[in-house]
Amino acid sequence: MAEINGRRIGVAVDFSECSKKALNWAIDNVVRDGDYLILITVAHDMHYEDGEMQLWETVGSPLIPLSEFSEAAVMKKYGVKPDAETLDIANTASRQKSITVVMKIYWGDPREKICEAVEHIPLSSLVIGNRGLGGLKRMIMGSVSNHVVNNVACPVTVVKAHH
Repeated sequence: MAEINGRRIGVAVDFSECSKKALNWAIDNVVRDGDYLILITVAHDMHYEDGEMQLWETVGSPLIPLSEFSEAAVMKKYGVKPDAETLDIANTASRQKSITVVMKIYWGDPREKICEAVEHIPLSSLVIGNRGLGGLKRMIMGSVSNHVVNNVACPVTVVKAHH
């Protein structure tokens, strides 16, 4: 992506309420005309019989244009189902601002794959949601946002979920 002139703003999305909040926050506060908004999602399962996905297991999918990731048939081959609200947020931002919206899909551990995305794309900055796990759950499951903040070189904004 070296030929891109605009900033590359990444938003980690898992289609949860928290990630939608992070996406909205990024659009309202970070993204500006000419930027590339890159939605990064990490699927947990890789089904080798599903063909093309095995080609991208280690490096992630190609960058998928908004027009393609809005189509359920296209996303089925990646094993990802974006929800209608996330698609609406992305489509509205694309129409209202002079930005390019794309998605990149990885498979595996979200902590590791989001860090890889920051380095490989590379991102100018990253916005990520925080589910607000309590201390015990965070200790057992690990905090994706905490891991990412401590392991990437670009600026990271954590958008907290309010219950």
